[in-house]
Amino acid sequence: MLKLFLLIGSINMAIAVGLGAFGAHGLQPKLTEKMFNIYQTGVQYHMIHAVAIILVAIISDRLGDPTILSWAGWSFVLGVIFFSGSLYVLSISGVKILGAITPIGGILFIVGWMLLAFSAAKSF
Repeated sequence: MLKLFLLIGSINMAIAVGLGAFGAHGLQPKLTEKMFNIYQTGVQYHMIHAVAIILVAIISDRLGDPTILSWAGWSFVLGVIFFSGSLYVLSISGVKILGAITPIGGILFIVGWMLLAFSAAKSF
């Protein structure tokens, strides 16, 4: 699990940095301020949760139940896809219905953090 989540987290961070740079240099002049802010929110949460995926990798051999940590890691991965992905597409396309998908990603982020906390609590 350590290697897999380290790989996924690192790739996600590289993608987030690239998308942030693309947004700042390529999209900002083309998007409204509101849509650019939505895009930037996607990048911010993408970066935070790429670090969370790397955190799962780092602590996977030291803390708690590996199954719970694996679920936490996959929750973060899916959260990035649903939350950040929907914000990226929404900001570029303007298709407002995609905003209905974003909360699913937010819930997945919360689930991931709660599973991480549960794993830590189990290790006492």
